[in-house]
Amino acid sequence: MAGTGMKDIKRRIKSVESTMQITKAMELVASSKLRRAKERAENTRPYFETIYQTMVEIADNTKDFSSPYIQHTPGLKKLFICIAGDRGLAGGYNANVNRLASSMMQGISPKVISIGKKANEYFAKRPVELLGQYYSMAEEIKLQDTREITDMVLDLYNKGEIDEVHIVYTNFVSPLVQEAASLKVLPLDFSSGKGANHSMTLYEPSPQVVFDAIIPSYLSGVIYGAITESYAAEQAARRIAMENASDNAQEMIEDLSLRYNRARQSAITQELTEIVAGAEALK
Repeated sequence: MAGTGMKDIKRRIKSVESTMQITKAMELVASSKLRRAKERAENTRPYFETIYQTMVEIADNTKDFSSPYIQHTPGLKKLFICIAGDRGLAGGYNANVNRLASSMMQGISPKVISIGKKANEYFAKRPVELLGQYYSMAEEIKLQDTREITDMVLDLYNKGEIDEVHIVYTNFVSPLVQEAASLKVLPLDFSSGKGANHSMTLYEPSPQVVFDAIIPSYLSGVIYGAITESYAAEQAARRIAMENASDNAQEMIEDLSLRYNRARQSAITQELTEIVAGAEALK
């Protein structure tokens, strides 16, 4: 009986060691991807911040400025661009962003563009109108890859089929902190920047034409930025999850090793007792 128990424990130790090798490897891969994703997100921010500041400048310094992209029409025709991952094993990363999106959709019949396999699977089972599903964009995404989504969104907005556009993604705060977040991208709200700058720049043929021409680049940039932020957050969450899994596996191995040693000592003690008893019986 003792031998059978020892074999089971030894088999479990080997199984947990194999699992720990996998989690360690996944942790290293996630760490490597995280460094590249973080650099990409940081390198793209200055360009899109410049575009945004140009738009604020035009809206703030032009008299009687009017654009359909800053005029809000009250209603419930909302579009959500929801970004999640293509894989699991990343802690609560996918669940948190999908839960936030669902909470924002309460009481309305939203339209949804889902990016990432986990978002696609989640919203395919929900009472929403799916306008597009995109897979495996995040790792090798380029700015031009977002233009299809941008054109679709602007076409719906200009036709009046939607009156608000929200992006639901995960904000990469630090390698240890990732937060599900939402951002309203249309219509634009520059109220916080009013009166901040006074520019002498002359826009041709007119400030409004320039402003409306910048909108596609702005929207593509925001979508691109949200995807890169989410991807960096996903890798950070996966690294943390795999690190915790490896630590738990190590604790299990230590506990099983202790149990194995105790079972082995018990078996040795039992054998010695039987030998002594046999020797006494022969006297």
